Amino acid sequence: MDNRANLMDTTGQNVTATPESDDPAAGMPQGGILCVVGARPNFMKMAPILRALESRGHGVPVTLVHTGQHYGSDMQDAFFTQLGMPVPDIDLGVGSGSHATQTAEIMARFEPVIDSACPRAVLVVGDVNSTLACALVAVKKNIPVAHVEAGLRSRDRSMPEEINRLLTDQISDLHFTTERGARDNLRAEGIADEGIHFVGNVMIDTLRHHQRHAIPTGQTLQHYGVDEVEAITATGYALVTMHRPSNVDDPAVLENLLGTLERASERLPLVFPVHPRTRSALEASRMPEARRYPIALLPPVGYLEALGLMSGARIVLTDSGGMQEETTALGIPCLTLRHNTERPITIDEGTNILTGNDRDRILDALDDTLATGGKAGRIPEFWDGHAGDRIAEVLCALYAQDAPAERSTAI
Repeated sequence: MDNRANLMDTTGQNVTATPESDDPAAGMPQGGILCVVGARPNFMKMAPILRALESRGHGVPVTLVHTGQHYGSDMQDAFFTQLGMPVPDIDLGVGSGSHATQTAEIMARFEPVIDSACPRAVLVVGDVNSTLACALVAVKKNIPVAHVEAGLRSRDRSMPEEINRLLTDQISDLHFTTERGARDNLRAEGIADEGIHFVGNVMIDTLRHHQRHAIPTGQTLQHYGVDEVEAITATGYALVTMHRPSNVDDPAVLENLLGTLERASERLPLVFPVHPRTRSALEASRMPEARRYPIALLPPVGYLEALGLMSGARIVLTDSGGMQEETTALGIPCLTLRHNTERPITIDEGTNILTGNDRDRILDALDDTLATGGKAGRIPEFWDGHAGDRIAEVLCALYAQDAPAERSTAI
């Protein structure tokens, strides 16, 4: 893989620039805010912030940088199109790799962008490798870092995302939180109160903004050639997603979960968009055949398709962090196939139940939910579709101030 940044010119055509010989941010605004995305959940979190910054009309220059941590043009383009996001100004084209390799490659390719753009701040979202990598480059360059979804903690340091969250918060200047409990986590880690802003959940901004455009389940199933569309939509279905290494990388754990899904399909149909990581694991394993209802295996789907599948489901079985939040906002029962969650508010106030990957716990919770309709939940504070506006207000105030004093570069 060559060390090149993929850019878009003003006509929308792909342009490439080699950082050693060309300016990777040529033509980009100077002294603005660099907004970084790297994986598909980041797109959903960044879209409402970009929309809010544009609508406020304060003239804050914004440059959207896509690291290319998640790639694949078809799915990527679908997400940007469906979310109404602008084409990224800069695509670093990093691609896959080990955690160390990917993080290092992002840092190497992002540094010339920082040098060229001279941003007032770098905005990162979530907890992927791109989040930490770009925050590290910025802080070493004395550029303030703003972190969206700060303070979320699973207390499980075996999760790469937990390490990314902890380290990103330690080097960030602004911490935008989705729930009030996150402030306590940050305070306990020595983060000063003045840098913490409770703004709400930008994932819910995106959900509310696009909810009326969600693609119906039947349409999605027909598009992917599922034969049992009528049976699935008539009886109601469970939506299944799995991609965590703890669930899909260990053959014994995956085999147990597949057996659990086979038992679950005796109760109702399952719709299962399969993550690329999970697809590889499934090819080395087997999906049980004996079942009463269909298990519809789909490829990864776009945001509007996923929103339609989730909205129409009787229950969701997932190990996704974002889906725990989205199901709480939609009032859809959710069983989280993990032993911990960094989003406890979805359990305390929402519709989420933590089951781990134990077969009996999952099936018992499924049976109880189907019999009772699931636990009653409520929509958490500030999950109102305006988190992006609150973030934009803080960022615009930062931009209006004089440039902050440089911090020491001593190690």
